[in-house]
Amino acid sequence: MQMNEYNLEFKPKSKKSLNSNDLLRLIFGYVARIANEKNLDNLLMLMADMGKEMIMADRCSLWILDREKNELWTRVAHGVNEIRIPANSGLVGHSIASEQQLFIDDAYKDNRFNPDVDKKTGYRTQAIIVIPFRNSEGEIIGAYQAINKMTRSKKFTAKDLEYLTLAASYSGNSLESTLLNLEIEETQKEIIFTMGEIGESRSKETGNHIKRVADYSKILALKYGMDDNEAELLKIASPMHDIGKVAISDSILKKPGKLTDEEFDTMKSHTEVGYNLLKGSSRKILKAAAIVARQHHEKWNGRGYPDGVKGEDIHIYGRITAIADVFDALGSDRCYKKAWELDRILNLFKEERGNHFDPLLVDLFIDNIGELVHIRDAYSDVYGE
Repeated sequence: MQMNEYNLEFKPKSKKSLNSNDLLRLIFGYVARIANEKNLDNLLMLMADMGKEMIMADRCSLWILDREKNELWTRVAHGVNEIRIPANSGLVGHSIASEQQLFIDDAYKDNRFNPDVDKKTGYRTQAIIVIPFRNSEGEIIGAYQAINKMTRSKKFTAKDLEYLTLAASYSGNSLESTLLNLEIEETQKEIIFTMGEIGESRSKETGNHIKRVADYSKILALKYGMDDNEAELLKIASPMHDIGKVAISDSILKKPGKLTDEEFDTMKSHTEVGYNLLKGSSRKILKAAAIVARQHHEKWNGRGYPDGVKGEDIHIYGRITAIADVFDALGSDRCYKKAWELDRILNLFKEERGNHFDPLLVDLFIDNIGELVHIRDAYSDVYGE
C-alpha cells in the first residue's frame, strides 16, 4: 500500500474504539505528516489530532515546559488559543513535577485539578489522561493531555493509556528536533540583527531604524504578494542592508559636509563589501541578506549602484528594501536633522515612481502609508532628552 492511500482525515463513523487496522492506518498517516512538518504550531496540532483520534478523546493538548519562565504553555489545543500557566499548576504541572502519568475519571473530584482553564473557556473537563514526554537526554520537556472520552462509558481505558504513551514518546523526539531548529533560527536572527545594528551605528543610525526597515519590508512584501514565509525571510534579512559600512572609515562615514567624488565612491563600496561578507553562506537568511546588501541602492531606471541594473533585473528584495530604507531615512528624526513632513515624502515617491523606485511598489507604499506610519511612530527615536 502506498502512503498516499492512507486517509489522513479518518474519522470513526460511530463513537467506538478503533480496531487495530484503523489504528495502524491512522498512526502511519500522521507519522508521515509529522516527520515532514517544520512549523511548530502545525506540528503541535498534528500531534494533538493524532492523540485525539487514537483514543477517541474530545480534546487533546500538548503542553510545553518553558524552564526559563517556569511556565507551561500550549499554543494550539482543541478549542482554545495559547494558554500559559505556572509550571507547577494543575494536573499537567503535577504530572511533570512528579514525572508520573495521571489517569483520572472525574477531574473535579481530584484536588490537584485546576479549574481555571475551564472557567476561561466554558468547557467542562471530566476524564483526563496526562503523560509527560522526554527529550533524547531523558529530560521532561512537556506533557500530552487528553480530555473526555467520547465513547458511551465516558472513561478512558488502560489501552488508551498505552496508546497515548506511545504517541507521547514519539512526540517528544519530534518536538525536540523542531524546538532545536527554532532555537538555532532565533540565534541566527539575533546575530543578524546585532550585525545590522553595528553597521547602522557607525553611520549615526539607530537600532530602531533597522527595526522599522524590517517591518516596512515585510508589509510591502506581503502587499506585493509574497507568502508569509518569504515575507518573514525578507524582514529578517533587511537589517543587514548596510552591514558593509563596517569597512568605511569614520572620516567618510561621519563627515558632516558633502563628500568628494572619491569619498562617495568609497561610500558606495559598502554595498559590495556587505555582499562579499554574506555571499558565501548556504543559509537562506544570509543569502537573502547578501542580495539586499548589494542591491538596495540600485534604481529602477538603472542609475543606481553598484551594478547599474534596472527594472525587474533588480531583485525584489532589493527593490522593497530600497523603499523601506529611504522612507525611514526621510521620515525619522535624527540627531542631525528633523523628519520630513509626510506630504513631502509622498510627493518625492510620486516623483521617483519609475525612476528610483519600482512603480508598483510605490503604489503599494502609498496605498498602505497609514500602516507604515503606525510602525514609524511606534518605534520612533527620541533625541535631546
